[in-house]
Amino acid sequence: MTTQDSILQKKVEKKELELNARLEITQAINNSVPEESLYKIFNFTLRSNLQINKLALFVLDEIWNCKVNFGTKKSFLKMRLEDHFKMIKRVHLMSEFEKCDFHEFDIVIPVAHKENTLALVFVGGTENNQSSHDRDEGIKFIQALSNIIIVAIENKKLARRQLEQEAFRKELEIASDVQQFLFPEKLPNTDRLKIEASYLPHDLVGGDYYDYIPINKNQFLICVADVSGKGVPAALMMSNFQASLRTLLRQTPNLKEILEALNYQVLENTKGEKFITFFGAIYDISLKTMLYVNAGHNPPILYTKKNGIQLLEDGSTVVGAMHPLPFINEGFITNLDEFLLFAYTDGLTETTNENDDEFGQQALVDYLIKNHNKDLKMIHQDIIVALDGFKGNNGYKDDITMLTCRVL
Repeated sequence: MTTQDSILQKKVEKKELELNARLEITQAINNSVPEESLYKIFNFTLRSNLQINKLALFVLDEIWNCKVNFGTKKSFLKMRLEDHFKMIKRVHLMSEFEKCDFHEFDIVIPVAHKENTLALVFVGGTENNQSSHDRDEGIKFIQALSNIIIVAIENKKLARRQLEQEAFRKELEIASDVQQFLFPEKLPNTDRLKIEASYLPHDLVGGDYYDYIPINKNQFLICVADVSGKGVPAALMMSNFQASLRTLLRQTPNLKEILEALNYQVLENTKGEKFITFFGAIYDISLKTMLYVNAGHNPPILYTKKNGIQLLEDGSTVVGAMHPLPFINEGFITNLDEFLLFAYTDGLTETTNENDDEFGQQALVDYLIKNHNKDLKMIHQDIIVALDGFKGNNGYKDDITMLTCRVL
């Protein structure tokens, strides 16, 4: 066999090895092997086919991480990728860069997909007697192999994210359905008693809650609450809070005892990591009295012809922050036969405009002084329109709940 034939045979054998390597990786991808296994195949294939002595593969996940490393004096597995490498788009000799730890390698090869650099392969210690043609062919093989692996792994990540998003979407739908059960199906609208509620969630689910609960033919409870945090945990926490409140109300109409029990249960469930602001009031139609507690909530606005505007602030601190509650002051109002009560959550007053000014409580007070006789639906619509105009191009940052009660 001539020297030329020998060289040709080696080239053919090398091509066969490369084709077999690509076939092996393609089969592994089709068989959905784990990412770690793909990296091991990548490691073995390059070492056996190209006789590479040093290699480090950095892959962009959320951050750049070294996934494969062998043959180096230092371990690159936990080493941070230096910033000037992250944006390279072509093969570079390491001598083009300032002296650094990565100078253990000879070249750096980018792996790109749709113009985005997804990975970098640092290679060192290749055969010194290689011709420039062989080195170029080796670089092409590394790029091809790396591209197959990295794109496959990117597709795995995408599929995983899609599954996670779908699971999260279903979780949100369930939580949203759960939250809808928190709110009363029907609110009273009689000649004597009218109640209107509006709920504008910031996301699909939120942590606001309102309720109207008849106690007997003369008494009913209205309440508004807001849990710290958002999303599914907040909705589930509020669901538990509602169930506890309704159970306790069947046992006793004593708001002080109810608040103490709610505080204990919330603290037990959350270990002090979350809390709830709460306003609850029991009105007695026959006695014309209102008993209420405000546990760290925005004070509802009470309007009567006799006394004008009154803020309902008596109560305690937030529910679930400490046990026992340091104090509980029940509010008690007598001779209350005709009134308008407007309760809300802080998403309303804390909405900001483009100058970072808050909508604030005073805007509500001023509106209700002038418009307390309006239809309750119209009151809510007016406030929402005013709020939308106030915020300008700013978005809403929190859930917004309004509950208005009118007794005639």
